[in-house]
Amino acid sequence: MEFLYLLEKIRNPVFDFFFSAITHLGEETLFLAIAIIFFWCVNKREGYYILSVGLIGTIVNQAAKLIFKIPRPWVKDPDFTIVESAREEATGYSFPSGHTQNVAGTLGSVGRFTPKRWVRIVTVTLIILVALSRMYLGVHTPLDVGVSLLLGAALVFGFYPMFKTEERFKKFMPYIAGVCFLMSVGLVLYVFLLDPTGVDEANLMSAKENSSTLLGCGIGMIAVYFTDSKYINFETEARWYAQIIKFVIGLGVVIGIKAGLKMPLEWIFSNEYVARGVRYFIIVVFAGIVWPLTFKYFKNLRINCLENLFKGKDKTNS
Repeated sequence: MEFLYLLEKIRNPVFDFFFSAITHLGEETLFLAIAIIFFWCVNKREGYYILSVGLIGTIVNQAAKLIFKIPRPWVKDPDFTIVESAREEATGYSFPSGHTQNVAGTLGSVGRFTPKRWVRIVTVTLIILVALSRMYLGVHTPLDVGVSLLLGAALVFGFYPMFKTEERFKKFMPYIAGVCFLMSVGLVLYVFLLDPTGVDEANLMSAKENSSTLLGCGIGMIAVYFTDSKYINFETEARWYAQIIKFVIGLGVVIGIKAGLKMPLEWIFSNEYVARGVRYFIIVVFAGIVWPLTFKYFKNLRINCLENLFKGKDKTNS
């Protein structure tokens, strides 16, 4: 706690604003956007790499929270204060840090997969800043953050050899998808059936929501991989403007499914956790099977005004 008290002393409005903004890089939305960009528009193999590291990392993180049951810093020490804007997102137990592990796994995967040095420098810098932000805001201790960084790095470097080449990807991906599914099932069984000892109601509810989400994603990943590898085999190539259109429309539909199906599915299944799992399964299936069916049209998409515009610029420069 000494380090957190040191950070508490240097808080000011500028730092509060900066670290409150930078900490959002560790949220689910950024992970979803980055994974989708690579999966749809850059390199499908890298997209699977980011998704696998993120999914397995989140399962491990959620299980660790329930096993160790370490409270947040301000709960352990009532005299300690936090930046209030961070309180709403600081749900569940403190150890390990979900935001830190999420950004370490997501941006770490991007940095590890690319040979470009500047990309690696940027990703490492952002990971460090997010980790620092969690402590500055007062919602995590150095132990929470440090262990999350180690877990994220272990997954990033441990999984990379299995995605390094197309041949290794095809060899290992079926097993990785199976592991994701089995681990998500194990977490659901632990949370719903074994009734973790000593977990308070609020944290247990959060664990049920997260485990339902992860199970839906785990089942979805299996469906996506085997459907794509056997029947679709979509390609990510397209002109730059087609990529932008593809991403914006597709992400908009994903966000629409996430928000729009919540109430109807809860009404159909009469159980919020089942509905949540089904909703995330639908999201994954749309992103990995349904939307990629349109990619052949985006690959052939030409917008003449943009083509002529850039041809004109090339002639001018020459």
